[in-house]
Amino acid sequence: MPAARRHSLEPLIRPASIAVIGASSAPSKAGHQLMLALDGFPGRLYPVNPGAEQILGHTAYPSIAAVPEPVDLAVLIVPAGAVPEVVEQCAAAGARAAIVCAGGFAEAGPEGAELQARAARAAAGAGMRLLGPNTSGLVNPVDRVLATFVSTVGSIPPGRLAIVAQSGGVNLAVAMAASAEGMGVRLAIGLGNAADVGHAELLDYLAGDPDTGAIALHLEGARDGRGLVEAVERAAAAKPVVALVLGEADVGDFARSHTGTLATSWRLTRAALRQAGAVVVDDTTELLDAARALRLLRLAPAASPGIGVVTGQAGPGLLVTDRLRAGGVRVPELDAATRARLGTLLPPTTYQRNPVDTGRPDERFGEVVAAVMSDPGIDAALVYALHEPGALDPADLLRPAAANPSTPLLLVTAGPRAEVDRLRETVEAGGVPVLTNPERGAAAMRALVADATAAHRLAAATAERAGAAPTAGGRHRAGEAPAEPRLLGPLDEDQAKGVLEAAGLRAPRRRVCGSREEARAAAAALGPAVVVKVLDPAITHKTEVGGVHVGVGAGPALEAALDAIDRLAAPAPPRYLVEELLPPGLDLIAGGVRDPSFGPAVLVGLGGVVAEALGDTAMRLAPLSAGDGHEMLDELLGRKLLDGFRGGPRVDRDALVAVLASIGELLAAHPEIAELDINPLRATAGGLVAADALIVVDPG
Repeated sequence: MPAARRHSLEPLIRPASIAVIGASSAPSKAGHQLMLALDGFPGRLYPVNPGAEQILGHTAYPSIAAVPEPVDLAVLIVPAGAVPEVVEQCAAAGARAAIVCAGGFAEAGPEGAELQARAARAAAGAGMRLLGPNTSGLVNPVDRVLATFVSTVGSIPPGRLAIVAQSGGVNLAVAMAASAEGMGVRLAIGLGNAADVGHAELLDYLAGDPDTGAIALHLEGARDGRGLVEAVERAAAAKPVVALVLGEADVGDFARSHTGTLATSWRLTRAALRQAGAVVVDDTTELLDAARALRLLRLAPAASPGIGVVTGQAGPGLLVTDRLRAGGVRVPELDAATRARLGTLLPPTTYQRNPVDTGRPDERFGEVVAAVMSDPGIDAALVYALHEPGALDPADLLRPAAANPSTPLLLVTAGPRAEVDRLRETVEAGGVPVLTNPERGAAAMRALVADATAAHRLAAATAERAGAAPTAGGRHRAGEAPAEPRLLGPLDEDQAKGVLEAAGLRAPRRRVCGSREEARAAAAALGPAVVVKVLDPAITHKTEVGGVHVGVGAGPALEAALDAIDRLAAPAPPRYLVEELLPPGLDLIAGGVRDPSFGPAVLVGLGGVVAEALGDTAMRLAPLSAGDGHEMLDELLGRKLLDGFRGGPRVDRDALVAVLASIGELLAAHPEIAELDINPLRATAGGLVAADALIVVDPG
């Protein structure tokens, strides 16, 4: 972020003076609760209320113009209809930032959208930053700036977790949940309608903030998906980013009424954030677990980090290991030298290959942990041990952690709450995260691994781009594609396949026929059995209307297929596409779409009705790196089918990734392509062939 732009957020996040416009002496009023929340603010606080002389011991002023200095931050607790005028007054008085808490703006319809636009214009015209509207505000315990009407936030301790939430209430919910689990907060900010300050700018700010250890991101939708992704990639290079995305279920209308933001594709948003380097989680519990670990440590970038597990109790250790492996985390067997060392420390009846079962922690427990951490195949270690007085000494963990700084350590324990809290305080002060049940411990370690693999993939993608010759698929924002001849639609299947062939993809041998005589000749040339299709760009789902006939031989079968196509085309003259019959193979789906927020994206999945019903697909933004492509394939539930499951055809994964990359390049090079669909893309013994193709061109 440019220095001037970064500085412009300081009056919002770390103000020296605050005016509360709408401050009140009535406890039931939001303006009173906001004053209570700001009771410990170390700077200058000015309540503004024309009907009061003093509020909670502070001199009140009739207007922002009467406040004796230009304030850094004005917090508006006024009705929506009054907001534009009050924002103008704040700007005229020299306020540097404002928070608008009221709702009733873009989320409420056209009239509210106009109020929001007026307020945003007034702020922008004066260079004043605006948070909201429709937000609960922000909580900055580090600097004691609790600018929210929820006065109970005073109990949230300062810490290293930053929370950037689309919802003006989720920021407080997550901050309070973190506080309840002993985690301090650096910043919890609710964007609301984000008329000015948004996710991307705050990510840039926090990436450079020395008080931030990890960033928790909450999303309901994205107006500028590409800008958000680029900000996540910048931030993740400096600080861990954990993201929770709303929208798996059908809550689009509620989401729009909440913040006025278009609800974008849940799958694509998650995939895009993961592609940019964020750790994507499913719920707030996972968010907290990931943040607890990542705010204290990060694993070194690695394609597949090896995790060592040491357990003081076998059953919980098995739970942890099961969760790790089920989540795709590698728990490798320890090498011979490590096992020999463990053999001198543990009874022979214990399991020592990984996970390592100690039977019960004793005075040699720290040596066991140190031995596992020193194994050359271990990149991080997870220790499970019940909290037993005299059995688990924090020093037994902190010593090996200090001696092996390149191998991070995570502790999972359980016991009386007060004792565990004391243990956690001691151990986390030494840089070792502490979780309190096997599942949550495994989730925290999965987050550490996800962060490390993302960093490794991004580094590989950067090197790949640096070493590759410039192509149509070079990294750029949507809409900045290299000049290519524009495709003019609508395209029929033959034309779509021609576009794919020009991009290096294979399609079946085929002929376009304008008469039955030409179709008979084509069938004779491409036979003995062929595929006969209706060729009409207006018919996009040919199979569903009887426009595709497979394995058609000469004679009556061919004539029957042509008759069926004639009936579909009537009264217009029919056009036929006659193709060679492809050999059997595994049918896949590959394609791409141009998302209104994120731009071009690529999709791959297993073909067939079952795969479609299960939603077994993976998505990434284009252009695509090789690492992105292989990661997509590994996400598929049916990925074993790609490797010749039970004698089936083996798919050349590198070739499939190359096809996906080519689709991404086509989308990047042709902004007029709204949708591209190869279904099926058949994997045959001779390679991948586009058996069917659809390209939808935006007429604009």
